[in-house]
Amino acid sequence: MKERMKIAIVDRCTVSTGDMDFSAIEALGDVSFYDLLTPEQLVAAARDADVLLVNKAEVTRGLIAECRRLKYVGTFSTGYNNIDLAALSERGIVCCNVPGYSTGAVCQHTFALLLMFLGKTDKYAASVAAGDWKLSKSFCYMPWAMSEVQGKTFGVYGYGGIGRAVAKVAEAFGMRVIVHTRSVPKDCPYELVEKSEIFQRSDFLSFHCPLTPQTAGIINADTLALMKRDAVIINTARGGLADESALAAALNGGRIGGACLDTLAREPMSADNPLYGARNCIITPHIAWAPSETRGRLVRIVAENLAAFIAGRPQNVVNAQAGV
Repeated sequence: MKERMKIAIVDRCTVSTGDMDFSAIEALGDVSFYDLLTPEQLVAAARDADVLLVNKAEVTRGLIAECRRLKYVGTFSTGYNNIDLAALSERGIVCCNVPGYSTGAVCQHTFALLLMFLGKTDKYAASVAAGDWKLSKSFCYMPWAMSEVQGKTFGVYGYGGIGRAVAKVAEAFGMRVIVHTRSVPKDCPYELVEKSEIFQRSDFLSFHCPLTPQTAGIINADTLALMKRDAVIINTARGGLADESALAAALNGGRIGGACLDTLAREPMSADNPLYGARNCIITPHIAWAPSETRGRLVRIVAENLAAFIAGRPQNVVNAQAGV
C-alpha cells in the first residue's frame, strides 16, 4: 500500500473560527493542524511533511532547507509574498495559490468602507445605540456631514479580476470610472489613464494591484500631493502600497479627504503605526476576504489544488520554474 502523504496545515486559526470543513484535504493524506507558530515551531511542524499548507506563515529558505521530504507548498491566499519561491524551485518543490476566490467579497468590502466613510453610518448607528435619537426633538439629526457617490470620479488602480468587479459596481452607482493598469486590456470599457492622472482626477481612488517592487510605496508624498483635497483613498489590496507616514501626514494635514484601509504594511497593526488615530481614516483588520462563503471557497480550492498535484496535473502553480 502506498504511504499516505503527511500534510501540515499551519495558520488554521486565520482561515477558520471552527466553521470550516477541512475533510476534503484530510481525505488526501495524514493531516496535522497548527495555529500560529514561532519560526522554531514552524520548523518542527513542517520538518517531516510532504505537503505544507500556509496562509501568512513565512516559508523561508532556512525553513525549506530543514524540510527534506517537502514536495508541495499550498497557500490559503492569492498572495505569496511570504514564500521564497526561488528556494522552492531550486528543490523542485511546487507552490500553488488560490486566485480569484475573494473577488466578490473584496469588491463588497471596498464599497462597504467607502459608503460608511461617506454616509457616516457607523457614527449614526452608534449614536442611536447610545440613546441619542430618543432624546432628539426632531425626527432626525445630522451632526456628521454625508456625501453622495453619484457623479463622482472613481479611479481603479489595477484591472485584474477584483479591479474589474469594482469598476462595474462603481459604474452602477453612477460614477465615472477611470482605470490605470500595468498592461493595456483589450476589453476595458473605461477610460485608461496614466499613473499621475489617476491620482489627479479621482474623487475616490481604489487599489487592486499586487505588491511588487514597482508598486511598493506607490501612495507616497509625491502622489498624494497630486490629489484633490477631498479625495478618498481605498486600499483593500496590500498595505505595502502605501508609505504610511506620508499618508498619515496627508490625512492629518487635510491634504486629502480620507482613507479607507483594510491592509497595513505590518500586520497585526504595530503600536506605533502612524495611521492609528489619523484624521478621517477608517481601518479594518484585513477582513475583506473573510466572509464564511469566501473562506469555504478558499478551502475547497486549496483541496482541489493539492488533489491536482497528487494526480500529476498541478494547477495554479506560481513557480513554473520548479519544472512542473
